[in-house]
Amino acid sequence: MGDVVVIRNPVRSVALAALAALTLGACAADSGGTRFLSIGTAGTGGIYYPLGGALASLLSAADPGRQYTAEVSGGSVENVNRLRSGQIDLAFAMATTVYEAYHGGQDFAEPDTLLRIVAPLYPNVTHVLVGRRSDARSIADLRGRRVSVGPPGSGTEQLVRHILEAYGLTYDDVDERYLSFAESASALADGAIDAAILSVGYPAAAVLEATTMGGARLLPVDAERVAQLARQYPYYSPGMIPAGAYRGMDADVPTVAVMNWVIARADLDDEVVEQVLRILRDERARLEQVSAIAAQIDLATLRSTPIPLHAATARWVEALGQ
Repeated sequence: MGDVVVIRNPVRSVALAALAALTLGACAADSGGTRFLSIGTAGTGGIYYPLGGALASLLSAADPGRQYTAEVSGGSVENVNRLRSGQIDLAFAMATTVYEAYHGGQDFAEPDTLLRIVAPLYPNVTHVLVGRRSDARSIADLRGRRVSVGPPGSGTEQLVRHILEAYGLTYDDVDERYLSFAESASALADGAIDAAILSVGYPAAAVLEATTMGGARLLPVDAERVAQLARQYPYYSPGMIPAGAYRGMDADVPTVAVMNWVIARADLDDEVVEQVLRILRDERARLEQVSAIAAQIDLATLRSTPIPLHAATARWVEALGQ
């Protein structure tokens, strides 16, 4: 994951994404003898939820013995904890969270060596937003300011601590606010917060709202800090938000990127894993109708993952030479 990530897909609204996801679910499974499985996603202002809804619908149509549902959640950390407790069966999670949960670390006192990678998703790029009247030019300028760090139990909130650390800051130096992506956009527009840090794929509905309706602008994560993060944490890499991606952007904004993954427990049925991989390989176009970011899913990234592959994924990779 060392290459610069630049994502240049056309914009899709979350509202259309949710509608498309429901449309894909027209072929519902028969309730008789059906097993119900849940996919942990995140809040409605990002990409996890609409993409998870689309994947759940496609899985339900392809697997008549199971009915899949995408669940709104606080994000990566909550998803991992719910996987561990058996409340959900599959989850979307950032590499930050996946690595820490497997090895034990931030937010996870005990390592969970039964977590497995099922499939890759897309790379998140870090969006550091400040309000329209802000004089901040660097993340270092956020000292003493009101900063949305993402919802509790999210991979974004984990990442924010790392970003602040790279600039010599901690939560003691900012007034942290635990807001969802959608709440962050509204709070920036209203002047209720000074900044928001979001780890999300491009395009993101909340960032579109913040920049278009609220006049927010993006701050860079400079190359020196990105290199520092990559040395300290193996899941970070350079990223870029291209000029024109959002309103008012007339130049590329360098930032830091981190991969997202579909994860599960080691004992998840092989058939479920194989269906997920098949859909990502063969039905990508239908996922792209819901979220353009699906075009960035690259199965070749299974060659380099932060934790071990599910046994069925490992066999699939070996068989198809992925």
